[in-house]
Amino acid sequence: MFTRFSDIDRLFGTMDLLRQRLDNLYTDYGRPYGTRWLMDEGFLRANLYQTGDGFEMRLEVPGMEKESLGIKIQGNYLEISGSRDQKLPDGYKVHKTERGNGTFSRSFTLPDDVDGNRVEATLKNGVLYLTLPKSEAAKPRQITIN
Repeated sequence: MFTRFSDIDRLFGTMDLLRQRLDNLYTDYGRPYGTRWLMDEGFLRANLYQTGDGFEMRLEVPGMEKESLGIKIQGNYLEISGSRDQKLPDGYKVHKTERGNGTFSRSFTLPDDVDGNRVEATLKNGVLYLTLPKSEAAKPRQITIN
């Protein structure tokens, strides 16, 4: 049992020293996401909005070029995939890297079927904007009574 506050201070000081040494050994220690680029840990964040005749989706894809992104849609199933590869300029060597690279794929099940022929995609300032119009079969219809 601790009898003095100095013993508690020494314990916390030792814990801080251990954390500092682990930080030096493992750069991912203590960070929620580290240097990995995994979709299940919050990357490729998306917002889905319902408009009158369809949906609009906005996805964060910082540093991505449109050529490295792929979009597939079938019915109400949407898949976004891509890859980010960091090319090292000639004469450079890596000192520290925190930006993730590699391939990814993320899929979404939309509330209604989408007309795949009318989907529009725009990439602006690191945000992918998708306009997803509903298919005619998914739109509500007014039925008149005879």
